[in-house]
Amino acid sequence: MKVKILALITISYFCSKINAQDPIFTQYHLVPETINPGFSGFEDATYLGLIHRTQWPSLNLRVDTEYAFFNTWLENVGGVGVSILNQHENNTNYNHLQGNINYSYHVRLANDWYFRPAVEFGFGTKSFNFGNLVLADQININSETINPVSSDVFAMNANRNVTFFDFNAGFVFDKKNTRNDTDLWLGASIKHLNKPNISFIENGHVPLDIFYSIHANYKFPYFDYNDMLISVNYMQQGPYNRLDVGTTIKLEKLMLGAIAVTNPAKNSINSHLLTSINAFVGLEFEQLRFGLSYDLNTSNIGRTDGVYELSITYLAGCLICRNPATLERRK
Repeated sequence: MKVKILALITISYFCSKINAQDPIFTQYHLVPETINPGFSGFEDATYLGLIHRTQWPSLNLRVDTEYAFFNTWLENVGGVGVSILNQHENNTNYNHLQGNINYSYHVRLANDWYFRPAVEFGFGTKSFNFGNLVLADQININSETINPVSSDVFAMNANRNVTFFDFNAGFVFDKKNTRNDTDLWLGASIKHLNKPNISFIENGHVPLDIFYSIHANYKFPYFDYNDMLISVNYMQQGPYNRLDVGTTIKLEKLMLGAIAVTNPAKNSINSHLLTSINAFVGLEFEQLRFGLSYDLNTSNIGRTDGVYELSITYLAGCLICRNPATLERRK
């Protein structure tokens, strides 16, 4: 029988009693649907893609996350989309799988501004392999044996799987100035409005903390019609917060960027204000977009080998560009 160290006991209680934090993607500026359902149909095209993220592969706490998405714009209906999120922690076999359906409406305001309110509904499941844990009352130090049965209340009442419904909402204000080729969008989102119960204990109650996000992006041209993007994203969940500030330059098909990830709350005396520098490179073709990023840790958490992220997006074509009459009707 495999004997797990006491740290795993701590992990089991940790996963059952405190609130989980949502996965955050470095390349949210390429796939903004990950932070706000208001971006459903935002590019006025049908597009689908996948993001894969590997976090801390050398810290014995490797986390792999995948996000697959599909979005489209339906004339006289709005933007609709579906997404699937899967997150797996290798050491404990914790897994989070969730599917979402989102819808955004489109309202034209004055001076070329648009307003996109949106809602998102999801169904999720979280699982944890408690069978691999050894609790304190199973360890007999004198005889150096492991009792196969535990009388711990936690072990007797622990569920391997938890299912829950989820409800999110958000909005985006955006403006495209065709005279000087600038883009500006401002958005906010609230996830887990219903505070779903994610407790692994039978009859337990652990509400998932609401996730708040406020974000902005500004694109403007420079030097022979190349583009520069400046993005800001503030996030808060429970006592933890995070502020990302980044910039990306576009040189025809090539994109190069960097994001400074900060921890304004500094929840402990050992916390760092700057937690990582995230480098990004991408390629953008007429219908394909690729992204590769690496997050370089700047805190004292130890050797982690950073965070790797790879994304691919396929755009089925700009619906407005192919049909100018559609643009006039939407005006």
